[in-house]
Amino acid sequence: MADPGGQPLEVVDDMKRAITMLNDRLLVREPTQEGERRSRSGILIPATAQVARRLQWADVVAVGPHVRSIKAHDRVLFNPEDCFEVDMRGENYLIVRERDVHAVAAERLDGGTGLYL
Repeated sequence: MADPGGQPLEVVDDMKRAITMLNDRLLVREPTQEGERRSRSGILIPATAQVARRLQWADVVAVGPHVRSIKAHDRVLFNPEDCFEVDMRGENYLIVRERDVHAVAAERLDGGTGLYL
């Protein structure tokens, strides 16, 4: 695994062992839980409101060797129900399969839709 600069990217656990993602897996930083939010029309939506299958954005920390279209430091949109949580050195991460990612936001231009975050 390497970051865009070509340097090896390693995530280290409590025992100072390098972690390598396998197959088509992504390691993403768990998004911060948002509290209350507002709709476009200004309606306040509490954090406890049930929202039907809301997708989340997260930053990619590491990718497995068989991941084709996502790189470290990209931002991905995924369903939080389709992932696994892992705690490393007191920080929460999620493991997501590449096939469970719905969209990628990256700085590079590779024939996307022309939409930007």
